[in-house]
Amino acid sequence: MHGLNPPQRQAVLLTDGPLLVLAGAGSGKTRVIVEKIAHLITSGRMPAKRIAAITFTNKSAREMRERVAKRIKGDAAEGLTVCTFHALGLKLLQIEHAKLGLKRGFSIFDSEDSAAQLKDLLPPGSKPDVIDAAKNLISRAKNAGLSPEQAAEAAQSVREREAAALYARYQQRLTTFNAVDFDDLIRLPVQLLESDEDAVAAWRERIGYLLVDECQDTNDAQYRLLKALAGPKGLFTCVGDDDQSIYAWRGANPDNLLQLGNDYPTLQIVKLEQNYRCSNRVLRAANALIAHNPHEHPKTLWSEQADGERIRIWECKDAAHEAEKVADQIHFLNQSRGAPWSDFCILFRGNHQSRVLEKALQLLRVPYHLSGGTAFLDRGEVKDAMAWLRLIANPDDDAAFLRAVTSPKREVGGTTLAKLAELSQHAHQPLSRAAESVGLLKQLPARAANALGGFADIVRGLRSDAARLPPAELVRKLNERSGLLAALRAQCKDEAQFQVRRRNLDELADWFDGPKTSGPGELAASLALLSHADKGDAGNQVRLMSLHGAKGLEFRYVFIVGVEDGNLPHEASLEEGRLDEERRLLYVGITRAKEQLWLSYAREATKWGDRVRHLPSRFLDELPTAELQRDGADPIADAAHKQERATAGFAAIKALLEA
Repeated sequence: MHGLNPPQRQAVLLTDGPLLVLAGAGSGKTRVIVEKIAHLITSGRMPAKRIAAITFTNKSAREMRERVAKRIKGDAAEGLTVCTFHALGLKLLQIEHAKLGLKRGFSIFDSEDSAAQLKDLLPPGSKPDVIDAAKNLISRAKNAGLSPEQAAEAAQSVREREAAALYARYQQRLTTFNAVDFDDLIRLPVQLLESDEDAVAAWRERIGYLLVDECQDTNDAQYRLLKALAGPKGLFTCVGDDDQSIYAWRGANPDNLLQLGNDYPTLQIVKLEQNYRCSNRVLRAANALIAHNPHEHPKTLWSEQADGERIRIWECKDAAHEAEKVADQIHFLNQSRGAPWSDFCILFRGNHQSRVLEKALQLLRVPYHLSGGTAFLDRGEVKDAMAWLRLIANPDDDAAFLRAVTSPKREVGGTTLAKLAELSQHAHQPLSRAAESVGLLKQLPARAANALGGFADIVRGLRSDAARLPPAELVRKLNERSGLLAALRAQCKDEAQFQVRRRNLDELADWFDGPKTSGPGELAASLALLSHADKGDAGNQVRLMSLHGAKGLEFRYVFIVGVEDGNLPHEASLEEGRLDEERRLLYVGITRAKEQLWLSYAREATKWGDRVRHLPSRFLDELPTAELQRDGADPIADAAHKQERATAGFAAIKALLEA
């Protein structure tokens, strides 16, 4: 524990009861969790196999595992669980599936699968926004830990009662397919642990100490899972920051931090307020801003860093002018100070704001990476292969069947599939079993029946191979035997494009290397949990991302654009009374800056063809004037910046002449 400050050390050593660590931005919370895991193991208080550390992203879990491995040498950490809430829920379901009416090898439906089922259950012709609204209502009920019956009882409007009825039909459909969706990975374990005394006792014995990172981001179901596993003893450490709770729109409930005190009266609280990331000037601005929010346990971040440069406030004519200023400043700092492109980040409230920024960066040939591109597991050929794997593992997965049977295309069209679905319903069989039934196939046109029979033969053969081949080899064989590779070659316009897409399938097979005992169902389920945030390093490029996506990251230079009323705070948040969360969102953005921060806004914008006037964000008035430098407000500072640019320009010309 060498190098820990006193509050960090206190948080590590408190192990005998419930503990809440209020960890301010950049206060070293991950180090505290890693050190606490090491302390629990090396002191003999808890063996590694009975410790579970829960994070919110696979990336965070991976980084934490790596840090624990460096901290604890040898095999002392063997058996330690470090995973996301959803991965823990999946593990529980895989062990307890029978108690919840699931068969081994159940599938996990992704968002696309769920939307397809709801579209089928809703009236014909339902528009995408209606499907999305229904999906969100069901997800909200599941995140609250409600079953279909409980959702019906809690419904207070016609719309909610209709959603609860749809939820019941949707859940029945999942049961028929031996499938769960992502929300079920939390809801179903909670249902089991709150109703089965033997199960909850067994899992409390299995997990003797629980550590939860980013606890302010838990929804109600996740909080209930934490409480069920911790039990009355409350052997846990929850680490969170109510000032960084920015995910209410997806069900997060920051009041869970307060609820801990109600549920565990002996809860101890430790505050981590020393920041190791930002300049003091940035911290003073962040403290002043967030002080306008109500606090049960206020914090004041401080740092031993220098004050640093004042925060620059830019008023721009419009979004194009704003983008040009940002791009020009980044280019200048790269050229004059030698700052690598990866030192810079541009943050915005909405993804639509990125377009004009991209154009400005392209004009100056500044390399950039826009977060939120197509994730690996969202690529078409990868989703096709995953559908085949799901079907091999789970014959009841009709959603996987429908994708696999048409990937690659064969003599099976929509009319044939509709008829097959009708026959399978009458026979009370899943589609894949119906496709293997000679009696049912005889009721289809000969060409379609032959195509379905051939498909069923391939699936049957691969299912047999799954029992004897290592998973990676099975995936490689699947890619060949299914016809996916041949179809890719036919689709691609040239060999180069084919090789790029083939590498995606090869990489998928590589991901299955390692585990030798898990079947394709468990491995496919594990892969389904990987999030979009698990993409690789962006390399030496300027990062463009939303404020929501920036949480947990840090950069030397940060630009926050569009700091205008109606955008930040967002118009919808103002109408719904969610100003506190919008303030927290800006707070998160400000505390990403290690050295220097720019906040900019546009005076005008074009909306529906008309020029409209923007007002600067009300949040700018909440920042301390002494820490800010507005354009034109400080002639001496402005002159110094102009001199720096002039000196850099002369140096560049001199270097060019001497070359």
